[in-house]
Amino acid sequence: MKKIDILVLLILSIGLMSFKNDKPAYIIYNSKGKPVKYSKMLKKLAEANILFIGEYHNNPISHWMEYEITKDLYKLRDGKITMGAEMFEADNQIIIDEYLAGYISSSKFESECKLWPNYSTDYEPLITFAKDSSLKFIATNIPRRYASIVHKKGPELLSKLSDEAKKYIVPLPIKFEADSILKKQLGMMAMMSKNPVGIMKAQIIKDKTMAYFIMKNYDKEKMFIHYNGTFHSDSHSGIVKYIDKDLKVITISTAQQDDISKLDPAYKGQADYIICIPYSMTRTY
Repeated sequence: MKKIDILVLLILSIGLMSFKNDKPAYIIYNSKGKPVKYSKMLKKLAEANILFIGEYHNNPISHWMEYEITKDLYKLRDGKITMGAEMFEADNQIIIDEYLAGYISSSKFESECKLWPNYSTDYEPLITFAKDSSLKFIATNIPRRYASIVHKKGPELLSKLSDEAKKYIVPLPIKFEADSILKKQLGMMAMMSKNPVGIMKAQIIKDKTMAYFIMKNYDKEKMFIHYNGTFHSDSHSGIVKYIDKDLKVITISTAQQDDISKLDPAYKGQADYIICIPYSMTRTY
């Protein structure tokens, strides 16, 4: 064997050993469980009409990736994107619009908008990006007080709400059908609840309301990027079920494992792309 060949093999061996001993913060897999480079995933994502990014709410890698993907797709799509999220309730849309337009200060926005406790670390970067880039940011979720009515008192009571209140909910009446995926997702939660049917119906009205506001604000010239818990878009269920079937929908999910070098078979098919993160990753809360 030539010296040059031996040298090449030595360099490759050292490189492989270094990679093996590395500690990546995440690895991206496709739906079949094969590793995918970020750049290759990004090109595919740019083809979507609607992109769902499923996060773990307290995971910093989820939030960092949301920001990076949004920023890069903004460039690839020449700024033609719309943003929206589960974390913002529909009746706060006017406050979001006023803040993005520069009519009110950040302190006024934060004091009047119903923000999640981890807003400043996890969602403020997205809102700031929308503001700085003059993008729409849609509050898609049903106001929690109405989801609570469905859970605790039943959906029938929603029909008695004022016309103003109904503006923030998917048009009534709605069917509360639960597919096998939803039943499986809610299985453990339902077992710990005194009212599993109520929980399931609240989940359905959340998904249907989010889908309604996504479609209401969808512009065929723009990609709609939606941020939500994995629960709401895994297996192309949840919100995705209620999106126009003629649109190209791509989903991203999050998974956690002790060893991320190989995707656990349980996560295969969970989404078009899965961001696999070590269990030992720090939490934002």
